[in-house]
Amino acid sequence: MPAEDSVEDSLEELDDFSDSGSDFEATVKSTKRTKPAVPGPPPPKRPRRKAALTAMSSPSTSPIPASPDPSLLQQPSRGTNRQASHRPVNEEDPGISAVDIYDAVCSGKTAMVTVVDEWLDCYKRSRETGLLVLINFIVRSCGCKGVVSREMFDSMQNAQIIGTLTKEFNEESVNYPLCTPGPLLKRFKASLCEFARVLVHSCRNSLVYDEYLFPSLMALLTGLSDSQVRAFRHTSTLLAMKLMTGLAKVAMIVSVQLQTTQRQYDMENSKEAHDRASDRLEELQATISELLENRAELVSMMNGTFRGVFVHRYRDLLPEIRAACIEELGVWLRTNPEDFLNDGCLKYLGWTLYDKQSPVRLQCVHALQGLYQEKEFIGRLEFFTSRFKERMLSMVLDKNPDVAVEVVNLLLLIQMNTEEGLSEEECAHIYPLVYAAHRGLACAAGSFLYKKLKCVIVEDNQENGKSDNAEFLQILISFYIQSEFHEHGAYLVDSLWSVAGSELRDWEAMTTLLLQDSGEEQGLMYEEEGALIDLMMCAMRQAAQATPPVGRTQGKKILSKKAKRPDTRRITTHFIPLLPQLLAKYSADAVKVSLLLKAPLYFDLQMYNSSPRLEKYLDLLLSQICDIVAKHTDVTVLEASAHLASTFRSDYYTFSSRAHLAFSQLLDGLTESLNTYLSDVLQGTADDDDVYNAANTLKRIAVLRSAKDSTGWRLFYSCMELLKSRMESRELDKELMVSALKCAALHLMWAKVNAVNATPAEAELKRLKKEVRSFCSVSQTCLSLNQPDIRDQAFELLCDLLLLYSANSARSETALNVLIHLPSDSLRSEMASFLMDFIFSDTEETELNVEGEEEMKITLLQKRRNHLAGYCKLVIYGVLDLTAATDVFKHYSKFFSDYGDIIKETLSRSKLINPVQSAKTVCLSLQQLYSEMLLEDPSRQDHSEIRELAKRLAMSFGINLHRVRKPLMALHMDGVSFAFREPQDGEKQHQNVAFLEILSEFSFKLLQPDRAQLAAFLKTKCPSAALSWRPVKMYQRSLETRSSSKPREQEGSDAVSSHETPVAKRKRTTAQGSVSSSVRGSWLDSSSINGGLHTPALTSTVQKQPARQPASRKPQDTESDVGSVLNEPESEDEFSSGYQMRKVKATQRRQPVSHQTGSTSNQQDLNSNFDLLSLIEENNEEREEAEIEDYRSDSDSESGYTLPSTRHSLASALDELFE
Repeated sequence: MPAEDSVEDSLEELDDFSDSGSDFEATVKSTKRTKPAVPGPPPPKRPRRKAALTAMSSPSTSPIPASPDPSLLQQPSRGTNRQASHRPVNEEDPGISAVDIYDAVCSGKTAMVTVVDEWLDCYKRSRETGLLVLINFIVRSCGCKGVVSREMFDSMQNAQIIGTLTKEFNEESVNYPLCTPGPLLKRFKASLCEFARVLVHSCRNSLVYDEYLFPSLMALLTGLSDSQVRAFRHTSTLLAMKLMTGLAKVAMIVSVQLQTTQRQYDMENSKEAHDRASDRLEELQATISELLENRAELVSMMNGTFRGVFVHRYRDLLPEIRAACIEELGVWLRTNPEDFLNDGCLKYLGWTLYDKQSPVRLQCVHALQGLYQEKEFIGRLEFFTSRFKERMLSMVLDKNPDVAVEVVNLLLLIQMNTEEGLSEEECAHIYPLVYAAHRGLACAAGSFLYKKLKCVIVEDNQENGKSDNAEFLQILISFYIQSEFHEHGAYLVDSLWSVAGSELRDWEAMTTLLLQDSGEEQGLMYEEEGALIDLMMCAMRQAAQATPPVGRTQGKKILSKKAKRPDTRRITTHFIPLLPQLLAKYSADAVKVSLLLKAPLYFDLQMYNSSPRLEKYLDLLLSQICDIVAKHTDVTVLEASAHLASTFRSDYYTFSSRAHLAFSQLLDGLTESLNTYLSDVLQGTADDDDVYNAANTLKRIAVLRSAKDSTGWRLFYSCMELLKSRMESRELDKELMVSALKCAALHLMWAKVNAVNATPAEAELKRLKKEVRSFCSVSQTCLSLNQPDIRDQAFELLCDLLLLYSANSARSETALNVLIHLPSDSLRSEMASFLMDFIFSDTEETELNVEGEEEMKITLLQKRRNHLAGYCKLVIYGVLDLTAATDVFKHYSKFFSDYGDIIKETLSRSKLINPVQSAKTVCLSLQQLYSEMLLEDPSRQDHSEIRELAKRLAMSFGINLHRVRKPLMALHMDGVSFAFREPQDGEKQHQNVAFLEILSEFSFKLLQPDRAQLAAFLKTKCPSAALSWRPVKMYQRSLETRSSSKPREQEGSDAVSSHETPVAKRKRTTAQGSVSSSVRGSWLDSSSINGGLHTPALTSTVQKQPARQPASRKPQDTESDVGSVLNEPESEDEFSSGYQMRKVKATQRRQPVSHQTGSTSNQQDLNSNFDLLSLIEENNEEREEAEIEDYRSDSDSESGYTLPSTRHSLASALDELFE
């Protein structure tokens, strides 16, 4: 009877707290033992577990169906009496210990079945001893060195045991086994999860239902999961989730057994009375009753764990805990849909889609993928899909590409397995991702697009009898045209390659469509033909080279030559006879011809010699190329033809002589035609048609000369004469002069190559140097012309030729020293003026902005970057002095967004060449800017722009202060000398003193001895009267160390304003970690780090307290929500009305009233031990970053995919520009 009274008291106590708003509060209160105030025999312990589980598994709050058997409340539990064990204890053979289990789990080399079997033997000998071993193993797995003794186990409640262990958790490191970096983490976690799985599996038939082991274990894990110590909370939550996964599987097995037994009973009971076996019916009835009891027991334990652990920990501050909860929830939903697959559990997945941490979102998406793969689950997911489809569509732009990839795969499952699928508007969120730079995301979107196109093809083929591949290509062409990303065909092909490789390799279908006439029934339109040719060339490249396009990372291994060869031979065999036909059909279209001319680059060209039949196609192809060159003037077509000519003329191929002959004849004809036109042009008798024809012929020759040595045609002097005559007559024909400049420059380049390969006579070398000098003179004149195309071409060719004929290029061959040509002073000046007027200028950009020509602006910027890189190469390779870089360095800050990477690279390489001279050049650039400012406005006092530039330049000196001592000293000395130099013509006395303010930006890089030396140097240069001037005092303060005891306020009291005080500047620099150790130490001493801020005692999961508590806040908020940041809607009405998560206001943890003697002192002792830094989880800022707030996710604000540029990346661009 006392036991029954205690049960009734427990139930009444639960009813009192039914409206408290906390799911776990009842469990906490029901597990607290109270001692009588007066001495006397202690009452028996209450059966805590059943009362708590019944309260937690009530139908109104639990998504899991409750057990229909109320008699389970009367069964005994661990809480009745731990000492009341009637099993004999074998003290001599304690069996396996907690340390043994922990070592086996850590090593990962011992079979978990063996470990669990040994522990079960220990448990069967004495269940208290066995449970104690298991508890100590869990404590040790948390990283705690404390031990639960038998006395603690017998006399303390779980909360007291956890409190005692928490006081002993005083490790120096915050790491614990589950968060230890390295391979140990994966091995330990996997072994721990395997141990939990094997434990449940081994106990599934008996010990799961013994009313002692698992209820006691779950009660302890529930208490630990609510601990302030992250190690306890993380480890216990993971174990509880894994154990519940095992219980869910056991429950599913029991359900299947129950259904099977029920069918057998129904079949036996349906028989005639004389055919029934009464014994069989009684046996089946007993089995059904037993299975019902077992299922009720399992459901009760699962309810308790779900409400006591999962509901609170799925919103924990630690993302690893949240991810573990969601991962196991997905397993429960799949393995035991009868109990879990309902809106009450699905809502947690929907809310977690908004989690701020990508690993949690990823686990949530994985869980949903497992559900949507099962078609029998689709009906139960309809409501969830309608509520959260919008969120899933927005997550395709998640900032974490891995999450976005899995979301696209999830949406594909929804599209394929649900009746409604996705509408076209919803699919439009996924289609553009095929052009994404992330290859995994692009391939996932490509798979989605392929499945969608295939569905359309199946529907169309039911109406007409077209072939699947041809139909697929036509639909793909339509998609490519409508996507409007026509420069990214290679990215579309790469995205579809893994799923649509067979269709994209159907060369026969492609060429059949291209060779059909447009008027035929299945023929293509003009735009569709261009799109198909583009995609076909991209597919040929992908099949032949097996590499992703520029900007996409290689997710798979590059294929070997053996793997490439079958595709290459198949391409060659198919296209050799058809390519001349295609070129003939599209010979008039420059865009299509330029694409088709790339096809032979992917051939196995040796196959042309494999049979005489194929040689005629080679002759036909060469003839077609020559006709195309004669017909077109488009630069793209001519460059493609020149590239092909260079490939065919390679000595690697046996037919190179035939290609050489064909292109030589082509150049002979073009040269002869040019000479005819040039004679009239030079004499001034040519009409407009002759000038036009001469310009086009010269353009063709210029492009072809880049692929073939044409010095034998002797066109240099004709081109130079043409350039001089046109500049004298001021008849500046753009096409004619640009082509003439290219021809002349290519002649000099080929001549230098020939001179290196076979050194000619000295007279020939002198003649070549004279030609170089003549070309530089003419190009210098072109730099001042008012024709942008001529001017830009002249500058570009000058940079290339000056580098080619520099001293560095002749070091290996002393005989070629005659060819060294250094630019004259006038040419250097003209090139520097070109930089100022046409590169570091905003005039043309302003005009383009007015006209709205955004594309032209990008093209202009690219051209300027090439010109600047060419000039910087001249400085780096010694053609120009380092002082010439001042014209570049002084624009570092103003044009940082356009040319910052090029200037920074030039600056770093100049330091490698000559560190001291580089530093002096930096100072000189600042001096020039300062002097220019005084010339414009002598009274100007604002130096903010120059100081900003000085800051950027100072940061380029790096963090190794000993390495930059000499350069910085030279820079400062030059700066001080400039500040106090003697006045020159028209200058005021000491007008450069303000330059010391700019120079002070470099002082934080100085070492202490250098500061003293510079201070002495300043006194020798500075007049005594000038020591009190503000710039001088500012510079002196920048040289002083901050380790002195002088207060910060007093140090800055002499400054005119805080805006101009260098102390403030140094403070900002200090925060960046770029000051010396002495300065850093004084800053730490003066900072607020050593202020009166107290370290919070319980910071692992407690929310930061708000300034004021709302009056309407109910006092029932308890410690059950510690570590969580979300309110959980408890009803289906809340789930259906809105699914966005809400943030819980921080509340103070209520301490339960205790009547035990000495509880106050024990609690103070516990709180004092909580001050250990090892128990503090993270600082407040880190916790706030991990919260799940009311937000739309970071993935909504940032685009998760980027269209890849067809240009090179930054690194490759710099390599190309500087090599």
